[in-house]
Amino acid sequence: MSTATLYSWNEVEKEQLNPLLIRQFVTGTQAMLSRIVLSKGCVVPTHSHANEQLAFILHGALRFVMGDGTTHVVKSGQILVIPGNLAHSAEALEDTINFDIFAPPRQNWIEKDDSYLR
Repeated sequence: MSTATLYSWNEVEKEQLNPLLIRQFVTGTQAMLSRIVLSKGCVVPTHSHANEQLAFILHGALRFVMGDGTTHVVKSGQILVIPGNLAHSAEALEDTINFDIFAPPRQNWIEKDDSYLR
């Protein structure tokens, strides 16, 4: 029998990946939810992953540049759906709180094999 698990962001590990980026995440068996705090000017370099990503901006704004050259500025209250294997980068245009949902969970994050963020 499966059971539900309750989390509080106040109790989830905060990873300071670089001076401008803090990450927290929780995982289930099929999906992962992350809370990412980016200071203005933070750049997430171009990368890709097999996981589908839904990026929801709670506060602030991120500029995403897709591998095909398309640019999206995603602001507070907006959601960007990024298909798996689509290369992309992001830049914080202001101090930003971003929630990402990944399906399936990002195994490289779980294993801390994510040097592109560090």
